[in-house]
Amino acid sequence: MFPTRFHNLAICTLALASLVACGPSSDGKPPAGAGGPPPAEVNVMTVASSPVELTTDLSGRLQAVRTAQVRARVEGVVDRILFKEGAEIKAGAPLFQIDPRAYRASADAARADAQAAEQLLQRYQALLEVRGVSQQEYEGAVTRAKQAKAMLAKASIDYENAMITSPINGRVGHALVTEGTLVGRGDATPLVNVDQMDPIYVNFSQSENELFSLRQEIKQGKVKAGDNLKVQLLLSDGSVYGQTGKLLVSEQTVDVNTGNVFLRAEFANPQRELLPGSFVRVRISQARMEQAITVPQRAVQMNSNGAYVLSVTPENKVAPVPIQIGPMSGDKWVVTGGLAEGTRIVVDGIQKAKPGATVKPVDPANPAAPAASQ
Repeated sequence: MFPTRFHNLAICTLALASLVACGPSSDGKPPAGAGGPPPAEVNVMTVASSPVELTTDLSGRLQAVRTAQVRARVEGVVDRILFKEGAEIKAGAPLFQIDPRAYRASADAARADAQAAEQLLQRYQALLEVRGVSQQEYEGAVTRAKQAKAMLAKASIDYENAMITSPINGRVGHALVTEGTLVGRGDATPLVNVDQMDPIYVNFSQSENELFSLRQEIKQGKVKAGDNLKVQLLLSDGSVYGQTGKLLVSEQTVDVNTGNVFLRAEFANPQRELLPGSFVRVRISQARMEQAITVPQRAVQMNSNGAYVLSVTPENKVAPVPIQIGPMSGDKWVVTGGLAEGTRIVVDGIQKAKPGATVKPVDPANPAAPAASQ
């Protein structure tokens, strides 16, 4: 009996000691390590004004600077295909060989006729001096010699055209015919396309209303006209193409069907990254502001009341701040009201920054700055 009662007493004593250890300390504070989760870490930026270029993003389509649809100039059967599809070729590179035998024979016959007519003309010229032939006979010989030369020239051109070459530098597409195809009869048969892709055009348009509003703001002094128009391409992954373009064409008339003004820019394309026919986004700089506050697009939230950002107070508390936004500057909004310089706003980790919550702000642009108030 005694061992059992002693064992139960020992268990109760240990349980009581555990409860005392887990309870509050004598000064009323919770024990060390019993606090809540640490503040969420968010990336912030400190708002400041700076000179700003105003940009507009527009939809466009790429177009080769020159496109040649190669066709047969003479009738015949395709004997050989002489290019590799998709290759870069130079002007004059051979593409197709049409069976040349008939054209070679015609050229040889025309050459013989031309030589005979020339010899006859020389003989008539000698006879004319001694009145061996009449002036009329001599002039007939001159005409026949000219006709024979013309026939030789045509036969030579036809023979040369049996070898089809590229008219431009560029990238050759896929063959539209195969060996053994009869081409050149009736309408000239398309054989292959060659596209000159460096440089490359991008065609796009801007609405008449946007251009009118921009001109009015420049006229009123709200913004200044850009010193030169910078044109950029946005690739499908959102990155900016490495080459800056130049504006070539800005039509002075408005398309009556769309209400848009046609624009064209040119870009260097040395690596052939840009392909004709592709849809792209064009970013064009059209004006500038001497000083303005800009914030990244991802930092701006929208609700039924409009746009707002999440600020971080000196106590590292999150507070929403309503703002007014204006035009774009690259991937940033121009803030026209509601946001003061020096304000810290959340740019990354917005999903962790709840209004009223305490956060741990990190400024990637100034990592040496203290992350939180003490």
